[in-house]
Amino acid sequence: MKGFFITGTDTEIGKTCVSAGLTHLAAQVGLRTVAIKPVAAGQDWLDGRWINEDVMRLKAASNIDLSDAEVGPLQLRTACAPHIAAKLEGRNIVRADLLAAVRSVGARADVTIVEGVGGFRVPLNPGWDTADLAVDLALPVILVVGLRLGCINHALLSAEAIRARGLKLAGWVANCVDPEMAHLADNLETLADPVHGLRADCWGHVPRLVQPDPAAVAAHLSRQMLLAFIKAQ
Repeated sequence: MKGFFITGTDTEIGKTCVSAGLTHLAAQVGLRTVAIKPVAAGQDWLDGRWINEDVMRLKAASNIDLSDAEVGPLQLRTACAPHIAAKLEGRNIVRADLLAAVRSVGARADVTIVEGVGGFRVPLNPGWDTADLAVDLALPVILVVGLRLGCINHALLSAEAIRARGLKLAGWVANCVDPEMAHLADNLETLADPVHGLRADCWGHVPRLVQPDPAAVAAHLSRQMLLAFIKAQ
């Protein structure tokens, strides 16, 4: 399975927008591309059914026709840490089932974008977390850095954890969370430092967008880096 595991420096920092943008970018060059969110927590009742907004965004970005359940194999109602949501709802997060679901959909695509939940290490069940999920799938990782105060520490710790699991940090994407962030350029320079920074290529800098649809996000991402990494896999 070729593709990427998308993680972030925290929750609510734009992982889904970037995942959808990368999916759109790969689809633009004619690659069959799917985006999957194995675990999604938080649903709303809309038009007679329960939906997860992230799952719907990823489904719309894919250029292979998928069901809601294929894009989001495990969708939980409560918007909180998934292991807590599962406990509240009397459900189990089964490792083998989730991995089988992702691989089944990924087998139909040239490129598979798998989005994690929250940051890099979020518990899913006793003894298994989202970092383990990334290891099980053996996909290179793209780190979405939410640009706001504290992002340098969060980004460097996340990169350290990714490499400690034996995973390849393929690149990182800077996403503007706080449009009033002070010293933005200095923060980006620090993150990009070849010695003391993330030590990976920056795949793009996404500004604060009025309409962060997949095409608008993709316009700020590097098609060249995406295609080169896919070719090398």
